[in-house]
Amino acid sequence: MKQFIDFIPLILFFIVYKLDPRAVELAGHTYMLGGIFSATAVLIISSVIVYGAIFLHQRRLEKGQWLTLVACLVFGGMTLAFHSETFLKWKAPVVNWLFALAFAGSHFIGDRPLIQRVMGHALNLPQPIWVRLNLAWIAFFLVCGFANLFVAFTFHEFWVDFKVFGSLGMTVLFLVGQGVYLARHIHDGETEKPQQ
Repeated sequence: MKQFIDFIPLILFFIVYKLDPRAVELAGHTYMLGGIFSATAVLIISSVIVYGAIFLHQRRLEKGQWLTLVACLVFGGMTLAFHSETFLKWKAPVVNWLFALAFAGSHFIGDRPLIQRVMGHALNLPQPIWVRLNLAWIAFFLVCGFANLFVAFTFHEFWVDFKVFGSLGMTVLFLVGQGVYLARHIHDGETEKPQQ
């Protein structure tokens, strides 16, 4: 569910991006709505609202949520400040690669892979399965990063569509695959009892 909450600002970004540009009156000011720059402003505002609401509800944000919010503010802010969508095109690849780096680093820092730290409270799995699962997340984030980069700079007219539906589709497929993989191994973890 948390992963899908992260898509709310992205979906709003997509909707505004697809609007035909039009002037909108709000509180005595005229704003342009539609196209990349107003969509970027909506992405920033909705990200602050979504993650702000999560922070107020949970009294904290997870590290990944902080990373996503900061990247949105930095890359979105630079897109608006320099009036260049190139900065926003780099957001998804950079965020995905930073997640891959965090998952990879957990093999060397700490006593457990990152995926085990995140999901270990809910699942009891043998250690080799946690390691494989963590490697799968590294591969997933690397592939997502390169796919976003390739589409953004090769197929300019489709990059926003891919950013929303391609990323969402890859995430859903990966999570379904992870579920199928975990279903085969959950019993292994349940039968693995600590020795007394």
